Amino acid sequence: MTPFDSIFQSAHFIKSAEKLSQCPLDQGVEVAFAGRSNAGKSTALNTLANQKKLARTSKTPGRTQLINCFGLNVEDRRLIDLPGYGFAKVPIAMKKVWQAHMQDYLMNRRSLAGVVLVMDIRHPLKEFDEMMLDWARANGMKVHVLLTKSDKLKRDSAKSTMLGVQKAIKTLGIDGTVQTFSALNGDGVDALRIKLAEWLVFENLEEIPISPNA
Repeated sequence: MTPFDSIFQSAHFIKSAEKLSQCPLDQGVEVAFAGRSNAGKSTALNTLANQKKLARTSKTPGRTQLINCFGLNVEDRRLIDLPGYGFAKVPIAMKKVWQAHMQDYLMNRRSLAGVVLVMDIRHPLKEFDEMMLDWARANGMKVHVLLTKSDKLKRDSAKSTMLGVQKAIKTLGIDGTVQTFSALNGDGVDALRIKLAEWLVFENLEEIPISPNA
């Protein structure tokens, strides 16, 4: 348990945006979740919020095709679910459109405080992950790597993988942190909430401006 649990459990859908201009007003602070379409990104968001259907999940990878925006009961604080990258069964031209809109968001969203880069712990640092890390380094963006499905590995193997990813991002010169995470057994949920609270500037709960419309 953390002091911030109730804030993340207040997460609620605001809107889906096809492109940056359709996103909520660019004010306040938001954190974006990015990852390959089979990495467990939507499941991680649902676990974070302790809700089963906040973010859309599917057995068919690549269902997240829009920029999905979620609000919290703290004014101008948001979580963003970016389009999954990888296995969506759509034309290549459509994938290029998604990539262009996601790049526009990442490059031009002033309220973006950091990116949670979701990776399957059994298959870390794939091509998309490396692209995102390169972008973060070039733009000085904070990154928190979430190694999901940690329950699929023995504890020693999970720790070894985490240390390997930590070494990789340090070598790249990235302002980043790494943790293991499991929606199944709750590994890392508190750590993720604390990291997001730090990025979203939840320094003192008594001083947080609660939105009257929450």
